[in-house]
Amino acid sequence: MRKNLKRATGLLVIEVVNSNPNGDPDRESDPRQRPNGLGEISPVSFKRKLRDLLEDADSPFYLDLPDKYSMHPENYRILESRGRDRNAIVKEMGADPSKFMESEFVKKYWDARVFGNTFLEEGGDKGFIKTGVVQFGVGISISPVSIVRHTNTNKSGVQGGKSAGMAPLGFRVVEHGVYTMPFFVNPNYAGKTGCTADDIELMKLLIPYAYDLNRSAIRPDVRLRHAWYIEHKNSLGSCPDYLLFEALTPRRLGDDTEPSNSWGDYDDMTVLPTNLLSRIDSVEDLL
Repeated sequence: MRKNLKRATGLLVIEVVNSNPNGDPDRESDPRQRPNGLGEISPVSFKRKLRDLLEDADSPFYLDLPDKYSMHPENYRILESRGRDRNAIVKEMGADPSKFMESEFVKKYWDARVFGNTFLEEGGDKGFIKTGVVQFGVGISISPVSIVRHTNTNKSGVQGGKSAGMAPLGFRVVEHGVYTMPFFVNPNYAGKTGCTADDIELMKLLIPYAYDLNRSAIRPDVRLRHAWYIEHKNSLGSCPDYLLFEALTPRRLGDDTEPSNSWGDYDDMTVLPTNLLSRIDSVEDLL
């Protein structure tokens, strides 16, 4: 275990305005929604945005990172990248799982050190399946969300012989919703993946820009209202996570069974109660 890595609890408060924060491929890319009407954002979706930010080493964001990151891109590559060469990655891991921590793989891939990896050595050796130090939970909306569906039109037709085109119900967005997504930093696994305090600090730099620098036509207005990061007094945890989540989750005003219309429909929680502050080492909003 890395002695300089502390256990931490995090909570993202995400406001969605006329956007699709995470499409569901099983429902024609509709915004993810549970049967009870609550909206959903998958952990994979959010981690993908962090990976995409770091993978673009020529972007203004990357070049503006502290020198210890921007000057050493060879140590902050992304394992879960498109078009990766599986055979080359397995070779980087080395043939001996007992020497995994000294491998090029550990030195090279930031997301594998932080989030873990599921790569297998040829022959199915499970010595290379590593649970990550950081785990993000599912983002769930506080109130049910209303989904709007419209047909997109295109003046220049995509089909031969047609002067215009349409994508029936191609525009699918959440009118308004406020989601909370928990995350956890567990130093117990740092010795298995090679994660360092610098790796976690980099994640903290990435999180505030996850949506602002990853906008798209269907996701133009997703606002990260808070990114709470709470460090415990020891590596095992000095306060139950759920108490911290309950204290920092915005309270819905009025009828919480109906979709909200704006941020004003919530009572924003910005301070931990004194009894919880005494049980943690620090709390900060990464924004």
